[in-house]
Amino acid sequence: MRLSPSFAPFLARRALQAIFVLVAAFALAFVLLQALPGDAILIRFESPELGLSAEQIADLRRAYGADAPPLEQFLRTLGGFLHGDLGTSVQYGTPVAELIAKALPGTALLAVLGFAVAVVLAAAVATAATLSPFAWLGDAIRSLPSLLVAVPVFWLGIVLTQVFSFQLHLVPTIGATGPQSLILPVLTVAVPISAPIAQVLVRAIDEATLSPFVSVARARGASRARVFVREVARNAAVPALTISGILIGELIGGAVVTETVFGRTGLGRLSEQAVTNQDGPVLQAIVVLSALVFVTVGLVVDLLAPLVDPRLGRKAVSA
Repeated sequence: MRLSPSFAPFLARRALQAIFVLVAAFALAFVLLQALPGDAILIRFESPELGLSAEQIADLRRAYGADAPPLEQFLRTLGGFLHGDLGTSVQYGTPVAELIAKALPGTALLAVLGFAVAVVLAAAVATAATLSPFAWLGDAIRSLPSLLVAVPVFWLGIVLTQVFSFQLHLVPTIGATGPQSLILPVLTVAVPISAPIAQVLVRAIDEATLSPFVSVARARGASRARVFVREVARNAAVPALTISGILIGELIGGAVVTETVFGRTGLGRLSEQAVTNQDGPVLQAIVVLSALVFVTVGLVVDLLAPLVDPRLGRKAVSA
């Protein structure tokens, strides 16, 4: 299915909005990091064990650019980001880009698998609630997402560990490798994300079921399952797709917390260490990277939604 050529200006506007969001996220993160009490360089180097003099620490501050006025630091940091230079970690003394490159694959794998499992769980809940032969069972399944959406990620990780590792002995708490090491972290990320997707999907399915085209299809002799798959599910997919794009921020946050709970190597551990040591360059890069992922997913959703429902493309063009 082809998109209308006039859809291009809409995408251009969304791209400009995405750039504005990235710049705003960068600026806000910089201001908040500047406002933090304490000094990362003093935390790292002002230690009797290192034996550095006041002059040597002052030289380090000049080397990191920490002695420059805030506006100069902001412009220099922004220019570095635009050229791919994310700065140097105060804690490790290595380029931030190298730290991000090492930590990103583990977090990306956890986030992608968690999102895939969340979509499967949400679709299963919505389908079971809609096609359940018993009204009481359908109502019970519909109430399940409302319960799961309020579950904190760190608490869920602890509960899953207690149940699957200590009670059922299915997943070892120490020494798990390969796919086995991903089971509990992926479930911890997926369950809270699946709940709002399931809520939106169930509501959209209910609205689509009451539409005239469903009655026409049923009148033509189509079975309930056939109507659900071919007519209802497609129309209900657009709201679920939209909410999935919005939840990407929560997905990243859930992955960060989950890595901390399960001791996995990734952006979560890197963020935890950066917060502890007030490593501003690392935190700045992680915030901007998260914003970049968020706006990119938003653009992808805007592109996919008209393919699922062509009427959205016409609405976007006329807006």
